[in-house]
Amino acid sequence: MSERSGCEPGVPCRVDLSSTDVTLSVRFYREIFGWEAVFDPRPESGGHGRFTLDGETVAGIGPALGDGVPSAWNAHVATADAEATASAVLAAGGRVVLEPARALGGGIVAAFQDPSGAFLAVWQPVERPVERPVTPVPGTGAGRDALVWNELVTSDVAGCEAFYRAVFDWGAKGADLAGTPYVEWHLHGRPVAGAVETDPRLSRDTPPHWRTCFAVGDVEAVVARVGDLGGRVLVPPSPTPRGTRAVVADPQFAVFGVLGRSAPTEEHRRW
Repeated sequence: MSERSGCEPGVPCRVDLSSTDVTLSVRFYREIFGWEAVFDPRPESGGHGRFTLDGETVAGIGPALGDGVPSAWNAHVATADAEATASAVLAAGGRVVLEPARALGGGIVAAFQDPSGAFLAVWQPVERPVERPVTPVPGTGAGRDALVWNELVTSDVAGCEAFYRAVFDWGAKGADLAGTPYVEWHLHGRPVAGAVETDPRLSRDTPPHWRTCFAVGDVEAVVARVGDLGGRVLVPPSPTPRGTRAVVADPQFAVFGVLGRSAPTEEHRRW
């Protein structure tokens, strides 16, 4: 399966699911994507593990952090220096919610909120290179049922552009998403993430968040299966320049996107 051509600093490199019911989540994602779950048996792991597809890691999974904390998919961006990134976050007007700390996965993790309130984590490898999960090239047939894209959903896209430029050196480029204004963030000439205004079809109290999108072979079939398994369809399948996309939530209301494939543009061939 294809991977992104490296996961250098500033590139989204991994995702994990914080779940209020890990057993139910394992069952749901096995049925939806065919993932298997492997858990670290050590007590200090805190019940964390990873999802795999054909023996390759696609995502992490673990219990939600504390009572009342909802289930959520969490995106991580690679960094060479988590301490420096945390300082950049503060200087750019964000808030550090988890100071850099050593993690069991062989790295240092930190988490913050951007000025709009969306949470994002960074990952600094220590013991080995940044883990590159099974990640397809957008628009190709490789890497079905794996991470393909991360995008910020917020009511203040313009207000976040300066923040992410300062923290990750991302440059913003305007695009069009089926008639909806869209921003692609680029690093060294290639797209690494996106941003879109909160969809009016979502609940008005939907907070700003980073949305993880997974590549699938048949968006309509996956959406139907989500409903059968107790999940919810938040935005039904619709065409976009990247392919057919839908936004759904699992039974614990962890929101994610599913994206079908379309022919890759020359720009996206550089992934």
